[in-house]
Amino acid sequence: MKLKVHSIHFDADKKLIAFVEEKVDKLLTFFDHIIDGEVYLKLDKAENSKNKIAEIKLHAPGKTLFAKEQCVSFEEATDLAVDALRKQLSKHKEKVKNL
Repeated sequence: MKLKVHSIHFDADKKLIAFVEEKVDKLLTFFDHIIDGEVYLKLDKAENSKNKIAEIKLHAPGKTLFAKEQCVSFEEATDLAVDALRKQLSKHKEKVKNL
């Protein structure tokens, strides 16, 4: 799977990018027909501490899956978004099986 990681309003370090890539690559164990994906890591200008946003978009045959989470850290936001996508992939896999 090809994965592009974009950091908006900041420069992501290699550690963070490697973490995100590792987490998203694990989704292939649930559905191995994922074509590619894009991850947007954004810094929100909110006054509270939950100002880190992770948006993940995955392209599978016949479906585009999307999850967005806002948390205190990019790692936490990525974890939650990957969990949401895992659930979406499971549902999509069942629909594809039943066709």
